[in-house]
Parts: sequence; C-alpha cells; structure tokens
Amino acid sequence: MIRFSTLLTRAATAIMLCSLLVLAGCHTGGTKDDIVATAQSKYDTTIQAYKSNQFLVDGAVLSALDVGSHFSYLKDQGQLPKTVLLVRSDDSKIRKQHLQYMARLQLDYGFTVYYDDKGTLKRINPLETKARKLEDYHAPTAMPDELKGKDAAGSSPMDQGGGQPQGQPQY
Repeated sequence: MIRFSTLLTRAATAIMLCSLLVLAGCHTGGTKDDIVATAQSKYDTTIQAYKSNQFLVDGAVLSALDVGSHFSYLKDQGQLPKTVLLVRSDDSKIRKQHLQYMARLQLDYGFTVYYDDKGTLKRINPLETKARKLEDYHAPTAMPDELKGKDAAGSSPMDQGGGQPQGQPQY
C-alpha cells in the first residue's frame, strides 16, 4: 500500500479548499435571469411608454390595441422581433399598466420584453405580471353645455311635449 507524506496530504487539501472558495466566489457574482446587463444586450425593437397607457412606436403614439396590431402585421411579414425593450419617454415613466400590456403581447407573440427599472434592465415575466387585455385608447371628451340633457336626436324631453314634461296631457 502506498503511503503519502503528511506534508503532501495537507498541501493537496489546502489547494482543494482554495479552489472551492474561488469557484464559490465566482458563483455568487452571477446575475438572476430577470436582470440583464445593459452592455451585453441588443434589442430588435425599442418602444417608449407614453401618457395614458399609450406607447411610442417609431415616433407614433399608439394605444395598446394598436401596438398589438403592429406586432400582428410584423408577424404576417415574418419580421417579428425576438427581443423588445420598453423604456420611459420624456413625457411619462413606465407604469404598471404598460408592463401588463407588454406581458400580454409577450404571451400572444412569443418575444421577450425587457424594461428599464431605475437603471437596471429586467425581463417581464408574464406569469408574475398580470397580463392585461389590450384596450383601445379613447381620449376623455367634454360635452358642450348646449348638448347636455339632450338625447341622440338632439331634442330634450321638454321639446317632445310642447314645453310640458312628458306624461301630462296637452289641452
């Protein structure tokens, strides 16, 4: 039977422990799957979050439904992106609704969406983010005073009865 010297055994043990510490140190510096370093990434499409849950796509303000139609068109043309970056615009920050709409688009079209969260890029996980149904944007409109109280035909209830309230007979 071969016997190793005590010095050789202790040296081999010390080298093994040092190598394990080095490997453990390398492992703790890794990033999670949902956090991505900016310098390593390249994105096929960049979309900006805009006011009232709208998006800026190639300089055009689009509702969530219109962005879905845009990606549907790109899918039909065979030009669907693999990665999409959502960034804040000059007018608005990224809101929860923006993330929910993008999670829906990610589920529908199969691309990966990343967003800028205070300097850190994160991947949207559609299982954790409640995917919101795509909606069209309708701007709130103020009704002019002369139309208030009138029906679709443009007449008020007082006009139908000759100036008298409805339901009372005319004499």
